[in-house]
Amino acid sequence: MHYIIEANYVSDYKIKVRFENNEEKLVDLAPHLDGPIFEPLKDVTYFREFSVNQDIDTIAWPNHADFSPEFLFEIGQFISVSIVPENGSESIQG
Repeated sequence: MHYIIEANYVSDYKIKVRFENNEEKLVDLAPHLDGPIFEPLKDVTYFREFSVNQDIDTIAWPNHADFSPEFLFEIGQFISVSIVPENGSESIQG
């Protein structure tokens, strides 16, 4: 079973998620915002209001919408993060 330890907004409906095994995945939730509980998340400003809920080990929004960590692990694309020492910026590759 997987659980989320960190999550950061990337763009649109994409979130970079780090799991308990330190694997990072880019999750695009745009195609998964179906149903009344997810309707508010279609507003990108509201979508960005997620946080990691330690009680349920996944990301959640103020309206209590959430996705199971196993689902996020399954749909996420593995990414590697390279640190470029010269300028200190990150490069996300997937």
